[in-house]
Amino acid sequence: MRKIFSVILLVLCATLTASAQSGKKYALYGVAFYNLENLFDTVHDYGKNDYEFLPDGKNKWGKMKYEAKLKNMSKVLSELCTDKHPLGAAVMGVSEIENRKVLEDLVKEPALRDRNLQIVHYDGPDRRGVECAVLYNPRLFKLESSMLVPYFYLDKDQPEVDLGFSVKGGKIVPDSVLRGDTTYITRGFLVATGRLGGERVHVIVNHWPSRAAGSFARERAAYQVYHLKEALLSLDPESKIIIMGDMNDDPSDPSMTKSLQCVHRIKDVKDAHSTFNPWWETLYKVGQGSLLYDGKWNLFDQIVLSGNLMSDDRSRLVYHRHEVFVRDYLFQQEGRYRGNPKRTHAGGVWLNGYSDHLPTIVYLVKEAK
Repeated sequence: MRKIFSVILLVLCATLTASAQSGKKYALYGVAFYNLENLFDTVHDYGKNDYEFLPDGKNKWGKMKYEAKLKNMSKVLSELCTDKHPLGAAVMGVSEIENRKVLEDLVKEPALRDRNLQIVHYDGPDRRGVECAVLYNPRLFKLESSMLVPYFYLDKDQPEVDLGFSVKGGKIVPDSVLRGDTTYITRGFLVATGRLGGERVHVIVNHWPSRAAGSFARERAAYQVYHLKEALLSLDPESKIIIMGDMNDDPSDPSMTKSLQCVHRIKDVKDAHSTFNPWWETLYKVGQGSLLYDGKWNLFDQIVLSGNLMSDDRSRLVYHRHEVFVRDYLFQQEGRYRGNPKRTHAGGVWLNGYSDHLPTIVYLVKEAK
């Protein structure tokens, strides 16, 4: 029986051996985010502006291209965290997916089929139909609940107290009615709550408004997420918060530093309500980002953590390390844009690539009992 248990532990939780003196072992969990860059199917979704991703649309998006996109996305997702864990990532947030169908097709791809990945997704109000979702391995993450909190633009008819949710009966209840200016209404904030390493973790997946919308739109999104985080912690102070997504902002932008109130030095983490951003030095000191624009790296794809994940006490689930997922095949190897992430289309030409973004990963660790 002991031998069987040891084999299960090895398969389910990649172990890290500490010093020879302690002889302790640690379970390692990978949490990742990836912008899949327009994972659309080939069928029109009523009410959505998806016409460029139809067989007769601008991108001539037919069966062959769709299946190639699924294969490419599944290859990347299947490799995330596998150099440190045999089962790959425990939880993956994704953005720029059209609907649940593309996710169901994605997890059935040969590269992912054996993982039995489960899906958390809600149809949202985004005009183009691009949404966020969570893919999780049920052997590592035990889903308990989920919800979609809507994004609200501020206007003169919408006071700042409207956060997209309320707290009722000890639970967070997302608003079901969109208020204020809905001209540019976009995707909301997807929350997946479950057990990771036996501890309750809230994963909040984001795709904030584009750069064209102006900084105020992303600061508004960050403001809502900050209050969502605070509400989750107030209801369950022992829980851990992971906020991930394509923020369309860098670590130093106001949405991250002021509205979400992130700190980038561990010594500035005061308590669970602090939010630690590990990506500051990755971009500004190492020079590595998650997307290139005009030859300059940005790091929009961030994963930030509640302060109670920052500790030397590994008897609890804590932050271990982070990285941008970099592989040669994800980059263009020749031509004018050599060194850029190899995207699906560029200049109207189908490249059969992956995404204009690179995935990001955070590893968490906990002593294995």
